[in-house]
This record gives sequence, structure tokens and C-alpha cells, in this order.
Amino acid sequence: MNEKTPGSGKSPGFLCRMWRVLRRPSAKWSALTLLLVGVVAGIVFWNGFETALDKTDQLEFCISCHEMRDGPYPEYKKTIHYQNKYGVRAACPDCHVPHALMPLLWRKVQASQEVWGKLTGKIDTHEKFETNRMELATKEWARMKANGSAECQRCHNWDAMDKDAQGQTRYNKHMQARASGQTCIDCHKGIAHHLPKEYHDPDEDE
Repeated sequence: MNEKTPGSGKSPGFLCRMWRVLRRPSAKWSALTLLLVGVVAGIVFWNGFETALDKTDQLEFCISCHEMRDGPYPEYKKTIHYQNKYGVRAACPDCHVPHALMPLLWRKVQASQEVWGKLTGKIDTHEKFETNRMELATKEWARMKANGSAECQRCHNWDAMDKDAQGQTRYNKHMQARASGQTCIDCHKGIAHHLPKEYHDPDEDE
């Protein structure tokens, strides 16, 4: 008599038998039919997957919880990224979600920590959010620094900067930053949200 795996209620040979059944050629369906079913199922799955990704990459989804709607969102609405004379808007996903597939998927995995923060009440009030703002901002700055401010540079390009429109002083600073290997987030922290009260600008020491 076979011994049972503790707590499983199944004998060790059960999984082996199931695996043999799954590997056995079908006597009812042709290989072509199974292939077509697999292709159709794959298409349906991928379309559903892309739809889910698209829905979670919308401004409306980002502010669907009160933590974002009542905190960072009103700050962002007062900035040039939300409203400007050109009518170009950079929404939450444009800055906070990578556009390449694999980094995007990894960012979605990381976002589960934010969901956990909501479920556990870590940032469920404005006061708690402010208490954790420095930690949250530091993580996001580090992420943007690590990828060379890739999301920023989808819209902002060193070579497209107009010296006359920027002014000589500002243009020179941009070119110096470029030459030293800096990226947007090195100088433009707090451009869309309030800086944490604990933040200290290192340029103030110079």
C-alpha cells in the first residue's frame, strides 16, 4: 500500500499518473485541432493580458484610490506636466511606468508593494502619506536614476533643446549635465509633486 504525503490526501503516485495522462496523445482530437485550440487560446489570453496592462496604465486607474486622488494628484494638476500652452499632458504612467515590455512587467510586480501598503493602511491617510513621502520618493528617484530617466527622455531630448528658447544659462546647465553623465531626475526632483520636507538639495551647499 502506497504511503500518502502528509496533509495531501493523495498518494505520491497520483501526480505521476496525472503527468502520464497529460503527455498521452489524444485519441479523440487531431494534432492540428489541438494546435488550433492552443493558438486561439493564446490569442485570447494575450489580448486579455494587453487589455489589462492598458487599463492599469491610465490616469483614471492611477487615481482610482483616494490615496492618490487626494494626495499626489492635486499637486500634479498644478504643474506644467498637467496643463500647459502646448496642450501636451504627461500623465502618471508616462513618468512612472517603463514602456519597454520586460521593465514594464517588472514595474507591475513592484507595484504590488504599493497595493500591500494600501491594504495594510501604511499610506491610507494624507498624514501617513506625508510621513512616508521621503521613502516613496527616494525609491522612485533611484528607479529613474538607474534607467537614465528613460521615461523623461521619451519627450525631452538633449539634441532637441533650443538654446535661444531656453536661454544661455539654462542651456549651459543642461549641456554640462549631459557632459557629466547626469539625467533629468538628478536636477528635476519635485517637478510634478511636492518635495518631502526631509529633502535637502545638495546644490544649496555649493
